[in-house]
Amino acid sequence: MVTKKTKFKKVAIYSSLEAKKVNHIAYQIEEILENLNIDILIPKSFNSYKTSFGKSYSDSYVSKNADLVIAIGGDGTLLSSARKFGYVGVPILGVNLGTLGFLTDVPPEELTHSIHNILNNKHEKEDRFFLESRVNNEKTKNKALNEIVIHSRKVAQLIEYELFIDQDFVYRQKADGIIVASPTGSTAYSLSANGPIIHPSAKAICLLPMFPHSLNSRPLIVDENAHIQIRICKRGSSSMSLDSHLIHSLQYGDVINISKADSKLTLIHPLEHDFYSSCRNKLGWSLGIPNKKQT
Repeated sequence: MVTKKTKFKKVAIYSSLEAKKVNHIAYQIEEILENLNIDILIPKSFNSYKTSFGKSYSDSYVSKNADLVIAIGGDGTLLSSARKFGYVGVPILGVNLGTLGFLTDVPPEELTHSIHNILNNKHEKEDRFFLESRVNNEKTKNKALNEIVIHSRKVAQLIEYELFIDQDFVYRQKADGIIVASPTGSTAYSLSANGPIIHPSAKAICLLPMFPHSLNSRPLIVDENAHIQIRICKRGSSSMSLDSHLIHSLQYGDVINISKADSKLTLIHPLEHDFYSSCRNKLGWSLGIPNKKQT
C-alpha cells in the first residue's frame, strides 16, 4: 500500500525511445501505479506507447499537473524529459535501460520495489542546475543540463575565440572548440574530452578547450554564478550545440553569453543511491569494494 501522504499523486511515464523493451517497462510501471491508485499521465510526445486506458496528454498539461515523471531509457531520455518537464519544476525518476546512465539509476529488475519505496516517500532528492545561453542581444535563452559546446562545423578545423569571465579577459585561443559543462555534464561529453569529474554537489562550471592549438591549455573551473562570454574571432563556419540537441549557427563577431539558469532539475533517487558507487560501476573504478567494517 502507498501512504495517503505521498507527494506523488499524479505520475507521468515518458521515454524518447522507440523499442519493445521500453514499452514493456512502461506497461509494467503503469500496472504498478494502477494497483497503487496513482493517477497516470502519458505525454503525447511518448508516441510509441499506447496506454491501456487509451488517453494521452499534451506535454504542457503534463508539465502543469504531474507530481513526478518516470523516464525510461538512458541519460539521453532523461535529458529530453529534463527539457520538457524538469525545467519547469517536475521531479524526475530515471529507469536505466542505457549503458552508462549516470542520471538514470533504477534498474528494471528493481522497478516494483523502488517505485513502492519512492511513493511512500522513501527516497533522496537532488537538485541539478541548468546552463542557459544567449547569442548577442537575442531575448531567447536556450537551456542545457549537461553542456554547451562551441565548435567548428567541419572535422579537423580550428576556430578562434576569446573567453571572458565576469567581463574579465581570460584568453584568446585557437581550438576545435570549447565545452562549457555543468557538474552533471562532467560525466558526459566533457568526460570523453578528458575533462575532470565534478561531484554533483560542487557549485562549479568547467570550461574545457577541445583540441587546442597549444601545449599549455588546461580545463578551467569557475564558480557556478560566473557570467561567461565567448566571442568568435575568426571568419568561417562555427556553431553552438546544447546537450547535442539544439544547434545554433554562429558567425564572426558573435558573442555567446552563458550562465547558470534560475530553474533547477530535481532528480529522485532510491535511498541507496551513491555517486561514487555509480563511478565505480559505470567507469570501472577500483578492483574491489573494501569491507565497511575494516578501518
